[in-house]
Amino acid sequence: MTFDSIDYKLIDLLQQNARMTQMEMASAVGLSQPAVAERMRKLEQDGVVLGYAARVNARKLGKDISAFIGVSIEHPRYNAGFAKKILALPDVLECHRVTGSDSYLLKVVTENTESLDRLISNLLRVIPGVTRTLTSIVTSSIKEGSHITPAEMEPHDSDKRGKSRAKRQKRQ
Repeated sequence: MTFDSIDYKLIDLLQQNARMTQMEMASAVGLSQPAVAERMRKLEQDGVVLGYAARVNARKLGKDISAFIGVSIEHPRYNAGFAKKILALPDVLECHRVTGSDSYLLKVVTENTESLDRLISNLLRVIPGVTRTLTSIVTSSIKEGSHITPAEMEPHDSDKRGKSRAKRQKRQ
C-alpha cells in the first residue's frame, strides 16, 4: 500500500491519542468521517496499525523494577524453544533478537529485585541453550515512548544534498 500525507497524519494522530474519535480525526485532516473510517480500516488491514493499547504506570501497578537483560544462546537451534518460553513470561515486555555479544535483548518489568532474581535464575537461565545473561537495572528513564515517525516524513541527508545541488545548478 502506498501512503499519502493524510495517511501519515492519521497515523500520527492515533499515536498521539488513540482515543481520538474518527470525527475529530476527520476534522483534523479535512476529510469526512466515512473517508477516515475507510482509511483506518485499510491501515489496520495492511498491518500498519497493529492494535490499540493504554500506556500505564508500572509502579502504580506494583511493578517497581525495570531491567534490560542480554541473553546469549549457545546455538541457533535453540531459538524456537527460547522464543516459545519467552512468550509465556508476562514480565517480559519485549524480546528482540540482536547482533553483538548477546543473542537476545529483553525488556522486563517486575515487582522487585527478588522477583527479578527469580525470573533470571529460575526461568531464563534454565531455558535450553541459554549460556549467559547480563542484566542492567533501570534507575531512571529519560525517554520512553512508542511514537514512530514514518521515514517519508523525516528529512534525509541525501534529500538535503540533492536540493542544495539543484539550487546551485539553478543559480549557474
